[in-house]
Amino acid sequence: MEPVLSIDPRTGESRGQVAVEADAAAVDAAVRAAHGTLDALADRPLRAALLRAAADTVESRADDLIATADAETALGVPRLTGELARVAYQFRFFAGIVEDGSYLGVVIDQPDQAAVPPRPELRRWKVPLGAVAVFAASNFPFAFSVPGGDTASALAAGCPVVVKAHPDHPATSELAATAIRDAAEKVGLPADVLTLVHGRQAGVDLVRHPLISAVGFTGSIPGGRALFDLAAGRPEPIPFYGELGSLNPVLITERVAGERPDDIAAGLVASYTLGQGQFCTKPGLVLVPAGPSGDALVRAAAGAATAAAPGSLLDARMRDNFLAGFAARAALPGVRALATAAAAPTAQAPQAVRAGLLEVAAADLVSELLEECFGPVTVLVRYRDPAEAQAVLSGFGGNLTATLHADPDEPEAAAWLARLSRFAGRVIFGGWPTGVAVAPAMTHGGPYPATTSPTTSVGGTAIERWLRPVTFQTAPPALLPPELRG
Repeated sequence: MEPVLSIDPRTGESRGQVAVEADAAAVDAAVRAAHGTLDALADRPLRAALLRAAADTVESRADDLIATADAETALGVPRLTGELARVAYQFRFFAGIVEDGSYLGVVIDQPDQAAVPPRPELRRWKVPLGAVAVFAASNFPFAFSVPGGDTASALAAGCPVVVKAHPDHPATSELAATAIRDAAEKVGLPADVLTLVHGRQAGVDLVRHPLISAVGFTGSIPGGRALFDLAAGRPEPIPFYGELGSLNPVLITERVAGERPDDIAAGLVASYTLGQGQFCTKPGLVLVPAGPSGDALVRAAAGAATAAAPGSLLDARMRDNFLAGFAARAALPGVRALATAAAAPTAQAPQAVRAGLLEVAAADLVSELLEECFGPVTVLVRYRDPAEAQAVLSGFGGNLTATLHADPDEPEAAAWLARLSRFAGRVIFGGWPTGVAVAPAMTHGGPYPATTSPTTSVGGTAIERWLRPVTFQTAPPALLPPELRG
């Protein structure tokens, strides 16, 4: 079995071996161990207790978790401290959902002989799918990885979880998995409600395993699509909930560009360089009006982008892809580099890069600029009138977010919001898309390729991905679960 190494992205040097890649036998053992805890997880009060204990445990181990994650991702202690706090909040959030019980969707229909056709007594609720696989994301070592939203919502639904660790933070993954497993044992559940495997082939074997009932994935379009096809091509196809990629377009109206160009430019650059542009909600294309009002905004954005501090990306492959992707886009006809992305080594971070900023006229926009470039860069698209802006928007596939900067009393504001909602799962007015609140009304998903199904991986309804409906007909209430006896 191949060793799994922890790599420092600031220097590119190995921090040592963490684990070994799981072969087929190890994957099978991890899946069977998790699957064997299904009956234990059926106890709703115990599940809620597990989620609260997981929150307490990650908080109690925060120093070790954050230090390890920073060493493996270079995301910085302040960012990771906030991310771990989000994880703890999310565990408690889902504990409340489990205790409330409304996610079960209980419906009881009394018999009615006058209905056509006659209706028997029917009692419906939702049950867990079974053991599920979760693929950890590179860019969120906590919130979208081992202790992330997919894991929290699946455990809340009563589904044991097998996590495929991301190779960019294997040591962090091991620590987080241990924290959740320890929390399970603390409340009287088997530790194997969560198991962990490493290795690329292990991910393929997970999706193919007959005891895996669904998959949650956050990652690239090529990798996600390959696994999606595997899930659909199994003898028994299973749901694949993949978050694959998003450009997250922004539209700035001429009035707003003229009224507050400096504020909007500063907010834009802060958003697309946040975490070195490694957010799935990074604004990757911005429609800016042509003419003097747009010119002022572009000048301010160029200045802010040039002044942005360099930083390290998550790994050497992403760094190389980012620099190559920026260079390829900057070389396209009609494209102008307002700030040039480049290597920017420092003594502490010899792998660091500098942010980039590109500009192109809407008439020169080509398909290559509509593809996500992972890292700190965005494209300013100059449009001459609303019709040209609408023509650009009509070319988008699905996105996680779309953002509108307009004054509320602009005649077209409502129509713009409606247009943006056609291809995005979350539409932001007057703000920026980076940052996703954990809340009942949140949608973190969108039409393909943003996600592979019309669901959300953040918020209360994320639990619905791991459930299926079951209806009991004319069954004596005393034989049914307590929730269906009312």
